[in-house]
Amino acid sequence: MAQSSFSACVYLHANALPPAVWRSFRENPHTSNIMLAHAEKATQRPSAVPGLPNAHGDLWVVLWDIRHATSSPSVSFVLSCTTGPLGTYPIFIFTPLSATHLSYSSISPRILAMVDALRGHVPPERVFSVFAIDNIADVFADTWTARTGMSLDQNPVYYHARLMYCDKSTFQSRQLSNIPGAEAKLRRAVGADVAKVGRLCHAFAAESEPFVLSRDKAIQEAKLLIQNNQVWVYEIRMPGREPEIASIVAATRATETVTAITKVFTDPTWRSRGCAERLTRHVCQHLLETKAAVVLYVAHGKYAAESVYRRVGFVGFSEYSKSASMGESWKESGFDRSRVELGHW
Repeated sequence: MAQSSFSACVYLHANALPPAVWRSFRENPHTSNIMLAHAEKATQRPSAVPGLPNAHGDLWVVLWDIRHATSSPSVSFVLSCTTGPLGTYPIFIFTPLSATHLSYSSISPRILAMVDALRGHVPPERVFSVFAIDNIADVFADTWTARTGMSLDQNPVYYHARLMYCDKSTFQSRQLSNIPGAEAKLRRAVGADVAKVGRLCHAFAAESEPFVLSRDKAIQEAKLLIQNNQVWVYEIRMPGREPEIASIVAATRATETVTAITKVFTDPTWRSRGCAERLTRHVCQHLLETKAAVVLYVAHGKYAAESVYRRVGFVGFSEYSKSASMGESWKESGFDRSRVELGHW
């Protein structure tokens, strides 16, 4: 990153974010999806009217770089500290910069400026984790610990994943044979599915330590997903039995051009039968009718899951563009759980 002056500015309302920030989000719709989708919703809240208190406690820290005295500032990083329907979110950090500009030495002073800005608005216990491209997450964690004394958890890597995407050019249309003897329906979930979807949400969260959900919270999540038309089910009816939901796919964080798949889960009883692949393909085909791309994160080492996504048509950015310009590996690092207030996402 070239030598320049920089400054960190705090914005307490999404609709106070300058046009340059929105432009940066929309020019980088895959990597900004996790932040852009929430910010767009936040502009519609009554509390997001300038001059009124922000009841949700949301804030954004933008790191502006000034390359030349006569040039306009450019967006290098955006940090969000926001709240979702089930609790506070991790600190998310977005950058439009290419991976070649993200060395520790170049980003460290800028992350420090954002950390100091954040410290002026939230208590240390609010920051339970950070999710960003690997080295950004590492620099933030080191800097946050140095400035607040809040150390990382004993098992700090909550999630380590690769960002992948699927668009019309990569989508793989395949017809898989159905489960023998079963009548199958791939459809959007409806109100009558709440209990069954809630059970699978609960089971999904149980495998997502530390973000586990009580059964009541899982039902609440299922209701929200169904009300918002954000979850699809793979329903199976075997002869002489009641219908079962074998798999769910949740597709949330929708922006104008990109939607994220945020949950894929198959009941252990029905695993290894192609349910997740069929349903994920069905959902992607539907979403790509109106969106330019679908994105998802797949955990490193989850080879079976990545194989499913690849068969649907998901690819990594560097392999598709033959370029390593975009950081694909993202990490969530968590802080000492005995000292923070754990949220949920």
